[in-house]
Amino acid sequence: MKKRTSRALFVALFAAMTCAVAAAQLPAGGKLSGQVKNSAGKPQMGVLIEVFNSASNKASNAYTDTKGFYTVTGLAPGMYFVKATAASFLPSLRENVDLRSTGANVMVNLTLNTLIEAFQFVPARRAKTGADDDWGWTLRSAANRPILRALEKDGPLVVVSSSENNDDRVLKARVAFIAGSDSSGFSGSDMKTAFDVQQSIFGTGTSAGVLGFNGNLGYGDGQANGVVRATYKKPTTTGNTPEFAITARRYASPFAAAHHAALNAMSASASDSFNIDNFIEFNYGGELQSVQFRGRVTAFRPFGTVGVHLTPDTLVEYKYVTSRPTTREEKGFDSSPADLSEANPRVSLQNSTPQLEKARHQEVAVSKHIGKNSFQVAYYNDIVRRMALTGVGDADGITDFESANFLPDVYNNTFAYTGGDINTQGVRVVAQRVFSPELTATLDYAFGGVLEADEAGVPIGNASFSNVNQQSAAAKLSGEVAHTHTRWIASYKWTGGSNVITSVDMFNASAGQADPYLNIFIRQPIPGTALLGGRFEALVDVRNLLSQGYVPMLGQDGRTVYLVQSARAVRGGVAFNF
Repeated sequence: MKKRTSRALFVALFAAMTCAVAAAQLPAGGKLSGQVKNSAGKPQMGVLIEVFNSASNKASNAYTDTKGFYTVTGLAPGMYFVKATAASFLPSLRENVDLRSTGANVMVNLTLNTLIEAFQFVPARRAKTGADDDWGWTLRSAANRPILRALEKDGPLVVVSSSENNDDRVLKARVAFIAGSDSSGFSGSDMKTAFDVQQSIFGTGTSAGVLGFNGNLGYGDGQANGVVRATYKKPTTTGNTPEFAITARRYASPFAAAHHAALNAMSASASDSFNIDNFIEFNYGGELQSVQFRGRVTAFRPFGTVGVHLTPDTLVEYKYVTSRPTTREEKGFDSSPADLSEANPRVSLQNSTPQLEKARHQEVAVSKHIGKNSFQVAYYNDIVRRMALTGVGDADGITDFESANFLPDVYNNTFAYTGGDINTQGVRVVAQRVFSPELTATLDYAFGGVLEADEAGVPIGNASFSNVNQQSAAAKLSGEVAHTHTRWIASYKWTGGSNVITSVDMFNASAGQADPYLNIFIRQPIPGTALLGGRFEALVDVRNLLSQGYVPMLGQDGRTVYLVQSARAVRGGVAFNF
C-alpha cells in the first residue's frame, strides 16, 4: 500500500514539474512593434502609441524612439486596434490587427499625415482586379490616406503602408531661402538657396525607387559656392535599401588670395542595409572623395555599423566611420551648412597643397529603452590626421595664405586651418526622456581627448597644439508646441579647459549630439494659400550665440583671428514644401 502511495505521489509530482517547466517555456505574451513616419518618410519621435481591444477598456501605451520605432509587449491573443497620436498630425488608426497566438510578433508601420495632406491625397476609386487577390487583407484608416497590406512570409506577420493612388510617379519638392547676419563676429553672412526634389520611379508604394536631387547654393562677391547631390535608392524584396549618390562641391577663394581660384570636390558614395530575423542589423558603405585645388588629392571613406538586438529594448552596436557628423540632419536639410566645418570632405591647405582630413572612429555602444526613458553607454577610439580646424577672421588681411596654411571661406568670414593630429579614446553616457510629444530632454556626458592651443595670442603660423583629456556635458531640449506647431531645439554644450579648439567626442551621432555652446533652432509653420499650395515654414538657426570658445591668434597683418570649436552664426529664412 505504501509503495502504491509513494508511486502515485511520485507520478503526481513529476506531472506537476513537467507542467511547470512547460508553462515557464511559454512566451510571456504577444508583441506589436513597428515604425512611425510622416508622409515624407521621415521617422517621428515621441509619437504616442495606444494598443487596445474591445475586451478591455485599458490601453497599452508606448512612445516612439528617436528613429520612430515602438514596441508593445505582453499582449494576449486577439484582435487589437493600434492608434498613433502626435501634435500637428491627424491620428492614425489601424483596426483588426490579429495576434493569432501567444507569443505572436506583428509589425505595424504607421504613417502620419497633416490635415492638408489628408485632403490633398484622397485616393481615387478603382475597380477591383485580380491583383488584389494577392493581398491577405487590407485595412483602411478612418483618419489617414494609406492602406495596409499583410505579407505572409517565413517569420512574423509584416504590415506595411502602401498607396492606392493611381499616379505611380510621385513628385515632392522643398525649397528654402536662408540668409545670415553680416555683423562683426558672425559667420554665415551669405545668402543660400537650399532645395530638395524627390521623384518616385520604377514601381509604386514602398517598392518604388526614389530619385533625389538636392543641395544648396550660396552667393557673394560675384562668385558662387555650394553643394549639389543626386541620389537613387530602391528597396529590394530581401528588405535591403541600397542607395547611390554623387555629390559635387565648390568653394570659391578670395580674389586677393587666389585669383578667383576655387576648390572643387567630387564624391561618389554607396550604402546598403539589411537585417537578419530582426535580430542583427547591418549598415555599410563607402565614399570616394576627390578634391582639386592647385593639385588633386583623393581618399576612400568606408563606414559601417553592426547592431544586435539582445531584447526588443536593448541594442548592442559597433560603429566604424571615417567622417565627422553634423547636426544638420536633426534640423532638416534646409538649414544648409553654415561654413566649411559643416560640409564634407574637410579640407585645409599645407604648402599650397590641399590636405584631406583623415579620420577613423570606432565605437561600441549599449542602448537601453525603458518606458519613456532611453540610455546609452559607449566607448570610442578616435584617430584624426591633418585635422582641419575652424577659424574666424577677415580673409582680406591674409596676403600669403598659402604659406599660412589658410583656406578661406569668403561667404562666411571663416577659414580652415591645418592643425595637428589627435589619437584618443573616451567614454560617453546619454540619458533621454520623452515627457510628451511636446517635450524631450536629453543629457550627454563625455570624457576624451581634444586639441588645445599651447598659447593664445601668438602668430597663428607659430601656434602649437597638444593632445589633452577633457570632459564635456551637454543638455538639449526639443519638441513641438501643440497649438502653433512650432518645432524647436535648444542645446548647450560645455567643454572643460582653456584654449580648447576641438570638441570632446567629435564623432558623437547619438541622441545626445549637440553643437558646442548655446544653440537654438526654430521652424514655424506659416499658413499657405490656395493659389500657391504647399506648406510654408519660417526658419531661425543660431549657433554659439554667446561667442564662447574663441581662442585669439595673430594674423599676418597683425590683426586678431580666432580658432574656434564652433563659429557664431545667426541665420534665418523661409522654406516652401510642395
